Amino acid sequence: MITRKITYFERCGRRNTEETLRLAKERADELGVRDVVVASTTGETGVKACEIFKGFNVVVVTHSVGFRSPGINEFEEENRRRILEMGGRIFTGTHALSAVERSVRRQLSTWLPLELMANTLRIFGEGIKVAVEIAVMAADAGLIPIDGEVIAIGGTGRGADTAVVLKPAHSTNFFDLEIREIICKPRRIIRS
Repeated sequence: MITRKITYFERCGRRNTEETLRLAKERADELGVRDVVVASTTGETGVKACEIFKGFNVVVVTHSVGFRSPGINEFEEENRRRILEMGGRIFTGTHALSAVERSVRRQLSTWLPLELMANTLRIFGEGIKVAVEIAVMAADAGLIPIDGEVIAIGGTGRGADTAVVLKPAHSTNFFDLEIREIICKPRRIIRS
C-alpha cells in the first residue's frame, strides 16, 4: 500500500501556478522522473516551469494556432525565446481531444467521441483533461517517452492548478495511458 498526500486548491486558476510547479518538482525528485509536460497558452507558465525544472526534459504544449481566433498564435515570442534558451522544447499542434470534432460540433450541433472523452475527463477537473491531452500530444510528437512515468501539468483557464504523475501513450493507443497519481488539483470544478 502507498499513502500519498494530495493538495486540493480551494480555487482554480493561475493563483496556484507557483505551488503547483513546486509540488510537481518535489514529486518528480522523489520519483526520479525527469520528463515534464506543461500546458501554456502565452508561454508564461512554460517559462516558470523551465526555471523550476532546470536540467529536466521540459516540453511546453501550446494552444494550436487559431484556437481562439483564426490565424492567431497566442504564444508570445519573448516567452518562446526564453523557454528555448533554458533548454525547454515547445509543441504547437492540433489538440488531441478535440481536433476536427470541435468543428463538427459547432457546425452540426452533434458530439463525437473525442469531445465526449474530453468532457468525461473534465469530471475530474479541466486540469486533469489538459494533463492527459498534452501528454498524448507530446508522446505523439516523440518529445516524451511512453515507457515510463512523466509529470503532466495543466490548468483551468490560465496558469497551472493541476499536476499528475502518468504513464503516457500515443493517441493510437490512448487507453494504455494511466494516471498513476494526482499531485494537486482544484477541489471544485469550474464548468464553462
